[in-house]
Amino acid sequence: MSTTPTQTKAQEAQHASATPMISLKDVTKVYTLRDGSEVRALDGLSLDIPAGHIHGIVGTSGAGKSTLVRCLTSLERPTSGSIRVDGKDMAALSSKDLREARRRIGMVFQHANLLDSRTAAQNIAYPLALAGVKKGNRRETVTRMLDLVGLSERGESYPAQLSGGQKQRVGIARALADDPAVLLCDEPTSALDPETTRSILELIANVRDQLGVTIVIITHEMGVVRSICDSVSLLEAGRIVEGGPIDQVVSDVDSRLSHELVPVPAVPADILDAGGHVIDVAITAHPGQPAAAHILSIAAQHGGDVAAGVFETIRGAQIGRLAVTVPSDHVDAAIAALHDAGAAAHLRGDRA
Repeated sequence: MSTTPTQTKAQEAQHASATPMISLKDVTKVYTLRDGSEVRALDGLSLDIPAGHIHGIVGTSGAGKSTLVRCLTSLERPTSGSIRVDGKDMAALSSKDLREARRRIGMVFQHANLLDSRTAAQNIAYPLALAGVKKGNRRETVTRMLDLVGLSERGESYPAQLSGGQKQRVGIARALADDPAVLLCDEPTSALDPETTRSILELIANVRDQLGVTIVIITHEMGVVRSICDSVSLLEAGRIVEGGPIDQVVSDVDSRLSHELVPVPAVPADILDAGGHVIDVAITAHPGQPAAAHILSIAAQHGGDVAAGVFETIRGAQIGRLAVTVPSDHVDAAIAALHDAGAAAHLRGDRA
C-alpha cells in the first residue's frame, strides 16, 4: 500500500499486515527441581503484539518476566504452546534457521555489558563481524547507528570514558546494528538516574518511529510504561492477568493496572488527623464523566473537600485521581452521589 510522507516507519509497519509481529499461544514453561517438584514459570500465557508497537510487560519479581524473555529468544523452549516472531514458529526451526531468526531479535539489557577493550564503534560492529558482514558495510552501519543514538562523536571512546546513559545508547545501537524486526529491552533504565532515563526512553521511542521496529520492554517501573508504551500486560504467576492498549487500560478506573499507572494521591497527615474518611475518586475525560469541579461540589454538599489530586494525559486519555475527605456520617451518601455523577469512588482501604 502507498504511504503518505507524514507516516512513520512504525505506522507503515502497523498498516502493512494484520498478523502480529509477536504471537504467543498458550505458552507454558515448567521447570523440574532436584527433588522432583515442578515450578510453572509460565502458565498458559497468550499474547499478541502488533508490528511497530511498543509493548510493556510489567510484574513483580518471580512473575515470569525473565523466563518469558528467554523463551522469546529461544534460549529456552516452552514446555508447550507456540511462539511466533516475525511469522516464524521459533520452536519448529532448525538450528541454522534459529540462528538466523535470532538475528531478527535485538536485545537491550539493564546494563549495557559492553566489551571494555573495544571502542563504542567496535562494540557496535562486533555482532556484524560475527554475522560475516563485510568490513566496509560494517563501517557504514556503525556510522549510521552512532548517529541514530546521538553518539556520532564518541565512536572512538572506550566504555570507561562513557557515562551510564552513553553506554546504554551504545548497547541500543549494537542491538539495532543487525537490522532486527524486534527489540527486547529487559529493564533498560532501572540502573539510570531520572534524567538519563527520560533521554533513553525518548531514544527508544524515536528508534521505533524511525525504524518501525517492534519493541517489548520488560520493566517493573510504571513510569516507563506511562512514557512510551502503546500497550501493556500485567504478568502474574506466569499468566497475563490484565492488559491492552494504554488509553483503554488507564480509562478502566477499576483495573489494577490503571491504578498502578496513575496511583491515588497521598493525603497530608494533618488532614487525616483532623478525622473523617478518605474516598478515592477516579475520573476520565470521557463524555458523561464529571469534571474535578463537580467532584469538589459534591464533596462540599456532604461537608467534605478534595484533599489531594493528580491529573495526567496518557496517550490522549485524560485521567484524574482525587482524594476526597468527608465526615464519617456522610461517607455512604457521598459515595452514592459520586457514583450517580458517573465517577468511580471507593472508601480508601475498602478496595479489594
